[in-house]
This record gives sequence, C-alpha cells and structure tokens, in this order.
Amino acid sequence: MTSSNTEEEWSSVVLLEVVYPTCCVTQPPSVERERESFRERESISLMEMMSSFADSPYELLLTALSLIPITHYLIGIALVLSVMLYDLLEFHIVQDLISGFRGQPVDLTFNSCSQLYHEVVSKCSLLHGRYMSTPWLSSPHLQTTFLRFFGRPPVFNYRREILDTGDGGIVALDWLAQSDVMEKEDMGDDEVHQDANTPVVIVIPGLTSDSDSVYIKHLTFYMAKRGWNVVVSNHRGLGGVPLTSDFFYNGGWTEDLRKVVQHIRSQSPEVPLFVVGTSLGANMMVKYLGEDGDDILIDGAAAVCCPWDLLLCDRFIGRNAVQRFYDKALGAGLKRYAKKHQDFFTRLSDWDGIEKARRVREFDTSGTCRVGKFDTADIYYRESSCVGYVGRIKVPLLCISALDDPVCTKEALIWDECRVNKNIILATTQHGGHLGYFDGIDAKGVWWVRAVDEFLTVLGSSKLIKRQNKMPNSLLVRPQKSLTDKDSYAGFVKKTDKQIDLDTLPKMPKIFVEAQGSDTHSRIDSIIFFLRRFMDQF
Repeated sequence: MTSSNTEEEWSSVVLLEVVYPTCCVTQPPSVERERESFRERESISLMEMMSSFADSPYELLLTALSLIPITHYLIGIALVLSVMLYDLLEFHIVQDLISGFRGQPVDLTFNSCSQLYHEVVSKCSLLHGRYMSTPWLSSPHLQTTFLRFFGRPPVFNYRREILDTGDGGIVALDWLAQSDVMEKEDMGDDEVHQDANTPVVIVIPGLTSDSDSVYIKHLTFYMAKRGWNVVVSNHRGLGGVPLTSDFFYNGGWTEDLRKVVQHIRSQSPEVPLFVVGTSLGANMMVKYLGEDGDDILIDGAAAVCCPWDLLLCDRFIGRNAVQRFYDKALGAGLKRYAKKHQDFFTRLSDWDGIEKARRVREFDTSGTCRVGKFDTADIYYRESSCVGYVGRIKVPLLCISALDDPVCTKEALIWDECRVNKNIILATTQHGGHLGYFDGIDAKGVWWVRAVDEFLTVLGSSKLIKRQNKMPNSLLVRPQKSLTDKDSYAGFVKKTDKQIDLDTLPKMPKIFVEAQGSDTHSRIDSIIFFLRRFMDQF
C-alpha cells in the first residue's frame, strides 16, 4: 500500500464522516466497512515497520551513539569520576557553600546537672561557636594528610629531662615554657622568673608520635606562648631514647603516665596540673583517670580524637580502601619503631611476623601481644580500651572528636556515658578529620588547640580546682587565631637533635621545674593570673 493510496482512502473516510457524522443515530453500512478496513490496513502497516527494525536494534543504537560528539563523552566521564571522588574522600565543599561558609555548630553532650558545664564550659566561646574548616581542605582526609605532610610546625628548642620509670625503663620529658618561645624583650621582668609557679600541662602523644610530631609542636608552642609550662611525655623508645627494659608502651599502658604525674607533682605540689591526651595517648590518659578515680593527682584533662574502643576502631580502619590506607600507614609507622629497636623485638617478639606485618593488627599480634602478655589482638584491644573506665572519672574532662574522623570511628563515641558522668563534656564537630581541625583561609590555625587552651584557662580560674591560690600573675599575649602570626622566633631558634646515646645517660643533667614557696606570690596575684587569661578570650 502506497502513501498516496493511503491518503486518498483517509480522505474518503474523513469525507464520509463529515457527510455522515458519528453522532448520527444511523449510518450507512458502507461507512462502517470503510472505517474498519482502513484501521486493519494501518495496523498491518505498523507491524511491518516494527518487524523491519527488530532485526537490528543494536545497529540503530550504535548509529545514534556515534552521532554524539566525543567531547560530550569526556565531560560525562569527568562528572561521574568527580562525583565518585567527592563521595569517596568525603568532601563537604558543597555543604559549606550552601551554609555560606559559616561552618557547623559544635555539639555538646553532658549531664544537665553538670557543674563543669555551668561553671566552665558555658564560658568557653569556642565550644559554643562554630567550626569551619579551611575551604581548600574540605575533606577529613585532606585535613589529616595536610597535618602529616604540610602542617608547618613552629621551630623551637625543648628542655629535656630523662625520667627513670623504676622498672629499668626511661622516658624523655620535653619541657617548653613561655620564656623558651618568646624573646626576653617581649616579656615582662616577672615573666622570665615565674616558670616554676606556672600551671603545668602534660601532653601525651598518639601512636608512634613524639614531641617532634607536627600537631604536638603546634599544641606545645601555642600553650607555652599563652603562658603555660608544657611538658611532652614521650613514650618508651620514642623521642630519641632507647628501650632499656623488657617492655614497650601499648594503648592500655598507664604506668609511665602515672610515674610522670607523680614526679611532677612531687616537684610542684601546689601548682595546678593538667593533662592533654591525643589519639591513642588520649585512650591511655582516660584509662589512667578512671583507674585512679578519687586518688588522681591532676586537676583536669582534655582528650582529643580519642579512639575509646580499640576493637571497634580496628574493625573500622579495615572496612574500605580509604580506611585501609590509614591502617597500612599506621602499621608502617609501628614497623619503623620496631626497626629502631630491632634487638629488643628480635629477642622478645616474633620478628618475622613483624617484618611481614602490613596492618596494625598484624603488628600487634606479633609484637604488642607477645611483649604485653596478651593472648590475642582482640583481648589486647578489649582490655586496653578506655571506654570501660569512663564512669569512674572524678576530675573535669573535655573530650573533642570529629564525626568524620577517618581513624577513630564515631561509632565508639561515649554519648551515653557523658550524659551520666557529670565530670565529662563531649564536644563533637561535623568535620575536622583526625587531629587536623585546620581553619582560616591560610590553614595556619588549629581549632582544637585553641579550644583546649580556652577550656583549661577557664577551668583554672574556676572553683572546681583546689590549687588556684598558688598561681602567679603573668602578662600574656592575647589568643591568636593563627599559630604563627607575629612570631619572630622562627629564625631565632633551631631544632634540637634529641638522639641520646645510652652510655651518656648518667652524665646528662636532668632539667626539671623546682617548686618554690607559696610566699612568692599572693593569693590575689594567683587569682588575677587566671582572670586575665579568661578575659583574654573575649
């Protein structure tokens, strides 16, 4: 049937319907027959067309696809890969853009009757503000990686003290005071001689970290410049000291921290003493606080990016490719630590297993469990986790964690425990990574460092500690958003080589802070010390 014939037949059908419309009650039989015949012919024609295309549908599809320009394909592939990468690396630049780069509010979890909140945390502006990460570091993985490789730590000299732990081991205590990071012409006459009466902050580094780690140097410099006496308690075998006993540290080992606290307290019995733990060091610190309970010798503490449950975190860092990257990186760090003390590990552990280890668990199975007398890695993780000791903590404790932490999972956070224990405040942020928390367009500021300093400052001026009557009056610089602004010291001091030969240990002079009598400063001066620091926050 040709198209011309079809048009003629359709015209005749239309003409007939005009003459004999369908609304008429009766129509001639010829009209009905003509209409039915046309419909049958149209149906047959359509079926013939469909059958002719059914033989090569893919040819039609490929022909259509070949007409699309190649540039459109490249743009589509780039968009798909960008979305996948955005999701894989957990970018949040779009959310930041939608929020007008205002950041997200800090979420506080605490007991409603907490005196710690009402007298201390309620006065901390940073904990009641927002955290906005550096726009070009809008990913927890970028934050964490930038900290490790491009953290731009300040340069200064520590003063070292070697402490005998009593079991044949030694730890290095690296001290830093305000006089060590500021030139004398920038300080008042009373500040140069007041270090012995200044409150002390003990810093506990994370896994395989020491006083030279980037985030530790940011923390120690900032707090020393603000007026604190800061001491980094390096783990056994780290900080350039050898392993001198048949034991090395692990995630649940608290005896070294206890010895350090007792040592400093014996030297300065009336000076406020605080502890800041980071990452695995925070787990050790929280466990120590719970173990000692009412007998604790410190006045307050802060835990930053604490893992809480080591078994959960072990499962977490093995879930996907990105997390396994951190697992391998941490495992490589442990292997480097073991190689520094190869004689020790060859004698007391499975050295072949350590050399083959690629993950933290594999190292712990061959090394940590052998030396620490744990039957399995799971038993080590369960017994060393601090989550079971949270309920026994009797001193003020601030806990800071990021919900996007790529190492310490948010699934282990102690939400309910903080609602029960009145001595604990949990501050969580949407972003920040693991110990990153860079903010500002130039990424010179580390938010958690300032938050810890503010918390301890307000805590020191509150009624919750008993030793504030021994505080000196100190002239302090105002808090700075950038850790390196106005720092003329950068080319003034040099990094100290902290490698120590075991044979020279008896000849090394010990540097420690000597306690002075309470008659040095009056009670009024003591109160002014913390009041001035508190007012500086505003």
